[in-house]
Amino acid sequence: MKRFFLIIAVVILLLPKQVNSQDDAAIGAAVGALVAIGVGVAAVEQMKERAELTATEWLLANRPEITSFSLKTIDFNGKKLKDMSSASVITFKIQGFEPADDPELDGKKSVLLGFTSQGWINEYGIDFTKVRWFLIDKPEWTKMMTSYVKVASKETEDAYVQDNLSKGKIVNKGVKVKSKLTIPFYKLSGDLYVVTDYSNDMKFVYNERSLGIFLKDTQDLVQIKRGSLIELHEFFYDEN
Repeated sequence: MKRFFLIIAVVILLLPKQVNSQDDAAIGAAVGALVAIGVGVAAVEQMKERAELTATEWLLANRPEITSFSLKTIDFNGKKLKDMSSASVITFKIQGFEPADDPELDGKKSVLLGFTSQGWINEYGIDFTKVRWFLIDKPEWTKMMTSYVKVASKETEDAYVQDNLSKGKIVNKGVKVKSKLTIPFYKLSGDLYVVTDYSNDMKFVYNERSLGIFLKDTQDLVQIKRGSLIELHEFFYDEN
């Protein structure tokens, strides 16, 4: 927000002193637009803080064994308010550390997925009762991505998929190890779907190179953005 007000101040200082009424109206409209942008930025930042607080509260209530951790939101960066209202998954990166002065984040890594449902943002703000939480560690993430890669490709061997996932990364076209596409994904049109029953909680749906997750309890089909999928996979398999 400080940057936003600095921009407004600079714009005002740079405006010519003598303007006619038409110019004055145009300037007023421009400043009004900047104010609207600032309000949108502030609203998203407030949502991010609320989401992080709620995610932290969920961890404290449901995973008391986790006593020191870092929690960072992925999906709010660079978002507009209208984009967040239709978000289907909020993703958080969590990593443990040993308490100390200037500690290093070198502990266990986990991902917290918050699946939203219709109406989670309304005129009263955010309704976090409409968010379902799943905490996922590296073995579970590997299992999930193995299932996803298998439903999205011709590959059927778990060991081969897991080996490629550990050495490479997930891209739009499949799994790539260094510069080689080792497991290509099916090329499907927008009205074609491939489904696998993953667990008691969810099914995975592959469509147009995206990962859809069908929640059995709420019967919602939500989608993890490819960018978030790539970032989360790199988070787990980054050696640093």
